[in-house]
Amino acid sequence: MRILILGGDGFCGWPSALHLSAHGHQVTIADSLVRRRIDDELGVQSLTPISPLSERVRAWADVTGHRIDVAEFDLARDYEALTELLTTFRPEAIVHFAEQRAAPYSMKSPDLKRYTIDNNLNATHNLLAALVHTGIDAHVVHLGTMGVYGYESVPVDLPEGYLTVTYPDRNGRSHTREILYPTAPGSVYHLTKSLDQLVFQFYARNDGVRITDLHQGIVWGTQTDETNLDPRLINRFDYDGDFGTVLNRFLVQAAVGHPLTVHGTGGQTRAFINIRDTVRCIRLAAETGDAVDGRVRVMNQVTETHRVADLAHLVAQTVGADISEVPNPRAEADENQLSARNDTLIGLGLEPTRLATGLLKESVEIAQKYTDRVDVSRIPCTSYWNRNRRSVATERVE
Repeated sequence: MRILILGGDGFCGWPSALHLSAHGHQVTIADSLVRRRIDDELGVQSLTPISPLSERVRAWADVTGHRIDVAEFDLARDYEALTELLTTFRPEAIVHFAEQRAAPYSMKSPDLKRYTIDNNLNATHNLLAALVHTGIDAHVVHLGTMGVYGYESVPVDLPEGYLTVTYPDRNGRSHTREILYPTAPGSVYHLTKSLDQLVFQFYARNDGVRITDLHQGIVWGTQTDETNLDPRLINRFDYDGDFGTVLNRFLVQAAVGHPLTVHGTGGQTRAFINIRDTVRCIRLAAETGDAVDGRVRVMNQVTETHRVADLAHLVAQTVGADISEVPNPRAEADENQLSARNDTLIGLGLEPTRLATGLLKESVEIAQKYTDRVDVSRIPCTSYWNRNRRSVATERVE
């Protein structure tokens, strides 16, 4: 298949591009390289030394003989470049990673809240409008988030996107219909993914655009079989308070002897998936586009759930580290339960990689190998969800 990867230079986009190419697909990456510029803006770098994109694709060709083409433009702003690429490449599937992906970054300032809304919604809408405009029947695979569901403690397995409801009409007759599961976004970033869902529903219903929306959990791990082939192919490893996911942050903290910073009580339950499973899920979704017809297909891209405090204890036992509770910058409950169904991806053949498999050791080794690149001052999260959370943190410090 001809597959276009939007945001193919990023943490999930790059290993997904390699995985699809390794499985015989013709891959083109489109990226504005904004994630690299954000590193410069924040004054932080990936723990792993990532090569320029041009060197990455050259290394992939050297190692495998497979070619990946690159188009550099801003999906949210350069509509003409997008339509030109669509009409020349004519993709059969499009994997959409081209959104600002960090909740803390989206809450850091009014400017970054506005940027996240502007970038993410414009990118999604430009893509769908361009597909209708050009008449290209490409299956869109979008990387969403489990965060659209919120983090309640209702004792129910979260369904895959939809909820069946029954309600009475004015004559007392009951009607049953399927609706999107009510969203409860916990940040501006999660808000954009919730709004994406409505945009997808409209274009699927109105124009017949085929769309799969993957509600992904927190990704842990760094390397895949493909990125392991050559040092120039290594993937990002973000550890800072804005972009570092919780498990990766814990691993870096342990590697440099910094206490593991658990937000609040650590009673928040989160959904997780290993990066190896992420790329497999993307491929399984892209390769089954013919099964998508009519409504948006929603899959929960998650393999297990863990409490944050339990993760901290797991890392502390594995590496040897102290644990420190710090004020939670997020406006969320101190404790919650979470369980989600992932029947569709399991049915497509996904064999989940779990924390207990030993791959945590690989992540520990990467964290320890590059400790000289760690800036400890960038580890704490300094983005607060509201004034109350900021004042609580300030009082703790004083």
